[in-house]
Amino acid sequence: MRVTMDDVLICLTASHRNASFDLLERLSIGAPTAASRLVTDSDVLDGAVVLATCNRFEAYLDIAGDDRDSAVSATVDAVAAASDLDPAEVLDSVNVLGGKDVVQHLFAVSSGLESVVVGETEISGQVRRSLEDARSNGTTTSDLERLFQEAAHTSRGVKTRTRIGAAGRSLVRLGLELASSRVTDWGRARVLLVGTGSYAATTIAALRDRGATTIQVFSPSGRAAWFAAKHDLVAAHDLRHAIAASDVVITCTSSEVPVVAPADLDDGVRRIVIDLGLPRNVDPAAAGVDGVELLDLETISIHAPIAELNAESEARAMVDDAVSRFRAQALEQSTTPALVAFRKHVFDILDDEIERAKRRSDGDTESAEQTERALRHLVGVLLHRPSVRARELGRAGRGEEFVGALDALFGVRPEPEAELPSPVVPLAERTAPDRSTRDRDDQADAS
Repeated sequence: MRVTMDDVLICLTASHRNASFDLLERLSIGAPTAASRLVTDSDVLDGAVVLATCNRFEAYLDIAGDDRDSAVSATVDAVAAASDLDPAEVLDSVNVLGGKDVVQHLFAVSSGLESVVVGETEISGQVRRSLEDARSNGTTTSDLERLFQEAAHTSRGVKTRTRIGAAGRSLVRLGLELASSRVTDWGRARVLLVGTGSYAATTIAALRDRGATTIQVFSPSGRAAWFAAKHDLVAAHDLRHAIAASDVVITCTSSEVPVVAPADLDDGVRRIVIDLGLPRNVDPAAAGVDGVELLDLETISIHAPIAELNAESEARAMVDDAVSRFRAQALEQSTTPALVAFRKHVFDILDDEIERAKRRSDGDTESAEQTERALRHLVGVLLHRPSVRARELGRAGRGEEFVGALDALFGVRPEPEAELPSPVVPLAERTAPDRSTRDRDDQADAS
């Protein structure tokens, strides 16, 4: 009997709710690099999709057998080694989910319901990119593909049919809102943006919404001039000089080490520093410089607003419905190999009978065709009820009864799973979205 998705998928998850920002910071660097080795070097995993963001670490695993403990242990060891962490510390900080909980969790995460700021929009793009990375690394499987694709579909539905996006705000906008209690006039504030990644574009839009006009950009990777020209900013070439000329410093780079040190900040000068990076872009000791107020992700998360209860409740109800539909479809599919084998058995018999009828027709083509139509119609009618019953039993979790009945009555058994065609379109055959579609997706992720 083909096992269901509930039997093979597990999830290891750590977030701002149950793990320190220091640990999440380390995992955000090392965990993604461990994904490909995790699958190729392990005989307990068929696939893995790793999601590492500023506030969470997640590993969605398709296990090869039923040894869940070995799969968890192998994953913890791999990501701990890649992140220079003690495996015991990682294990203590993750929750292990299985079965329905995996589906429920990913759908909620992708919809922004488990974020620091409920309803934030960046996470859906991060989930999508984690699947793309798994495809590139060859670590996804058909079950993981279906899970993540349905999560993306659910996220879009939640975003378009509820007001959950209004209930929460992005981390960028929340950070600026906290800073606004200290900035009397954004139109006069001198802002330095350190970084040119996806968060940088979001930050510029949020700053301009608040009336900021004087914005410099510095890039540790040397992309400042290009980015400044694209967004009508001023490029800064010396970080310390740019900081000295700024009232507000916002960092959002992918650097694995801090780019702003206490020595870069003048003592006694009032300045707000907003660190949106993970790993941290600003040395935490900068908070001790006289006049500097440091807002990092940990500080921002403490001030995350309570979501509008109606919007969040509506969004969670949509997620619950999507989970139920997804699991029902997965359970139905558990009987598909047996049903395919049964139909093949029946149609093989049908073809033999049609050939026998043709031989007996003595050249009467019309009579042979009438016989063939009648036989095909009869077989279609006879197969209808077993097909419906297979789906019903699958949804009820009783698919084994259908498989056993076929074996007992007809000696029909499902083909080995490895011989079944994959329901996932090979990557090389996928139709790439055109540029305008990609741009719309990126804008939606950054809004």
